[in-house]
Amino acid sequence: MRLAQADPAPLRRHRLAQCHRDNAEALAAIVARHGWPHADLVGSPASTAAVMILLHSPDLGFRLRCRDLIARATADGHTPAIHFAYVADQCAVDLGQPQYYGTRISPRTLRPYPIRHPQSVDERRSDVGLGPLQEQLQALRITG
Repeated sequence: MRLAQADPAPLRRHRLAQCHRDNAEALAAIVARHGWPHADLVGSPASTAAVMILLHSPDLGFRLRCRDLIARATADGHTPAIHFAYVADQCAVDLGQPQYYGTRISPRTLRPYPIRHPQSVDERRSDVGLGPLQEQLQALRITG
């Protein structure tokens, strides 16, 4: 991914897209066989890696199915709520709907995509283990 960002040549972007598709296909096979790979099944690092693969999957239908699996795993205490927050927001933005937690930020503006009930977003963020949105935006501006 870093190579593709450093050299955004068409071939490198194609390879990155193929890598995302391949990783998503492998994750889909795991999910079909075992359900969502939550931390109790595969450990925290692998479960977090699964979320990262899911977030880069080109298949919205697959992301939506996994969002629902992650919601159940979160409710059962098997998956950190922050995993659900990132996936739910990604799905909402991709569906053209307001996000809930403000985790999706426009790379062009460094502002969040529309947020449902923005006046209470920090309360929802706190519930899933995220800091205040303004702190995240400030950090992006400093490091961005």
